[in-house]
Amino acid sequence: MKKILKLFVFVLMGTSAALAQKSADIAAIKGQCGCFDITFKYAETFAADTTYKFPERYLAKATEYVFVVEESKDKIVLQHLLAINDTMVIKHWREDWLYENSDLYSFYKDRTWKYQRLPKETVKKSWTQKVYEVNDEPRYEGSAQWSHVNGRSMWESTVDAPLPRREYTKRKDYNVMRRGNRIYITDYGYLHEQDNDKIQRNESGHDVLIAQEKGINDYRKIDPAACAATQKWWASHAPFWADVRAVWDEFFETRQDLTIKPYYRARPLSQFFTETEKKGYDSATNREKIREVLTNFIIRPEPITVGMNE
Repeated sequence: MKKILKLFVFVLMGTSAALAQKSADIAAIKGQCGCFDITFKYAETFAADTTYKFPERYLAKATEYVFVVEESKDKIVLQHLLAINDTMVIKHWREDWLYENSDLYSFYKDRTWKYQRLPKETVKKSWTQKVYEVNDEPRYEGSAQWSHVNGRSMWESTVDAPLPRREYTKRKDYNVMRRGNRIYITDYGYLHEQDNDKIQRNESGHDVLIAQEKGINDYRKIDPAACAATQKWWASHAPFWADVRAVWDEFFETRQDLTIKPYYRARPLSQFFTETEKKGYDSATNREKIREVLTNFIIRPEPITVGMNE
């Protein structure tokens, strides 16, 4: 009887610790929410080729509003909106945080993502950060546990990703960025530190390191009034983008590799989404139209049927 009681107490303590850890994780993830002034700094630090010419250091600033758009037991969705001159708003990137998630879309190269199933034992107590482009197309995904030590919270992962927006129209010498991401929750906001490898990957999957860089994205909270326009903008656009997320999820749930075309009939995905939203359809029609658009942009290894889970 004593052995059973000890076992029960041990299990109870383990469950309590796991719940406390998860609660701290959720607080850290939501610690990335708010109205921020951001400074983006990047500098290349190394290249094996002694003739390589290092580009100028990159510096940019922005005001951004980050907030929760979806939340359930094991999922938190954060949306980023850019605020420009307090009046103009641009839908920026999105990040989904999933608890003990096993399903990943890993970036390979040339706008191709490969589906990957992780063993359940490797994702225990971990959170997957799934990062999406402005049109909610995939970007990169990585899993790791949050660390909470001495009142500080940190999450770290290393994943392959497409070229960043600051370089994808300017650079042709590399086609994969291996991102070393570290997120620190601070007393003033949060810090996104990066150690990135710029890699040229050939058709057989062989990698050549072109250069390495250091990145610092510093998010500092400011008066929420500076993001009032973004909140107003989202109130009128949120229903459409909820439909976009739902349709993208249909494709992801097929668990097949995917390649996304940059253009269809010489037009980018954003143009099709803008036109669809302007039509003012109801949600069901929105999803039908969005599904048609994405079917024209997504290349699959074999035909699939989507739209059955509504």
